Amino acid sequence: MQTIHINGIELAYARRGTGSPLVLLHGYPLDHHIWDDIVPLLEDKFDLLLPDLRGFGESTTIDTPYTMDDYAADIAALLDFLGMGKIAIAGHSMGGYVALAFARLFPDRLTGLGLIASQTLADSPDRKEGRYKSAAEAAEKGIGGIVEAMTPKFTSDPNLQVFARRVMERQTPQACIGALKAMAERPDSTSTLASLTCPIVIVHGDADVLIPIERAREAKDAAPHALLVELPGVGHLPMLEAKEETARALSTLHKGA
Repeated sequence: MQTIHINGIELAYARRGTGSPLVLLHGYPLDHHIWDDIVPLLEDKFDLLLPDLRGFGESTTIDTPYTMDDYAADIAALLDFLGMGKIAIAGHSMGGYVALAFARLFPDRLTGLGLIASQTLADSPDRKEGRYKSAAEAAEKGIGGIVEAMTPKFTSDPNLQVFARRVMERQTPQACIGALKAMAERPDSTSTLASLTCPIVIVHGDADVLIPIERAREAKDAAPHALLVELPGVGHLPMLEAKEETARALSTLHKGA
């Protein structure tokens, strides 16, 4: 991993492969290692950029509140540092929220968008309240409760549950608190998705208990030209549970595909 100082934080990132640029954004409360299995399937087509979002993995964060726009601005600053102009961007779960914020803020830099186990909708009042409750518990007791609650919801695969748990246990309460509050306050991004003319791919498992597949179908309705890939029996980790299918879907974001 390499790091750069931007926007008051140290942002860590890895870079793999050659080809057209593709940024892969991990979900909550994870880090770039969720892409480890899929990188070998994509690195012959893409110049892959794999950041740890602020606070997660090897990236640092700040104590003051921040938003999905701030996460997206971090990515834009990283691209500027690396001299990368137009890129495709794909995000898993919360990473999809960041990708949508990037699409809204920097539409001229976007060549393609991928949403993996994500959605365009804002939180409902109940969901928003739940995130603030989780943030308060993390501040008081650490992230053990988050890890216990999230592990079985990610996937029904016992081996992948072990992997997800190990990744989550490396994260800090500060990162989780910042992300929970940022997710709670995120806007609805349906109009942003609908406005895009670039290639869009939506990948979703029909066994996802965290974000129901109906959210993916609604996103497809908002952007009819999008490719929707529904994965039978797959939960909230398509890049791990169905890596070949997910890689094929993301390959449609390759320039010239």
